[in-house]
Amino acid sequence: MKNLSLILFIVMIAFSCNSSKKTVKTDKPIAQVGDTITLSSEESEYDIIIIEPGFNTWLISTARQKGYYSQQYLENKNIFYVNAWNQRVLQPQQFNPNLYELQIDYNSRIDYGYDVNYKLYNYFIYFQNQYRQNLLGGRVPTF
Repeated sequence: MKNLSLILFIVMIAFSCNSSKKTVKTDKPIAQVGDTITLSSEESEYDIIIIEPGFNTWLISTARQKGYYSQQYLENKNIFYVNAWNQRVLQPQQFNPNLYELQIDYNSRIDYGYDVNYKLYNYFIYFQNQYRQNLLGGRVPTF
């Protein structure tokens, strides 16, 4: 299985608190332990791993449910969010390097499937609201 370089380590102080985080892969689409979410699908060769305290709870309780957005909508939004994210990673003097640690390797010509695009899009919404960031300018979407 190919791993999409979308491992988002926005853990801030969590590693210094000795909290153990495990990633579990199963045949089910979503496997999670604590604040780590791994999405892998037999339909897609890609998976996304998000390690972020509170994201899983937010995703379940606040995010729009699957199917609300089309895959094309999610892909289009993710292209813009990933570009803005990667620009911030390259400018650590201007943007907090603790928030923007790693670039995201997202290729718009690859079909990552609905689930990966859904998780990535919602992570960007969560991230912007949680850390009061505005990746695209304008109004940050809230639910």
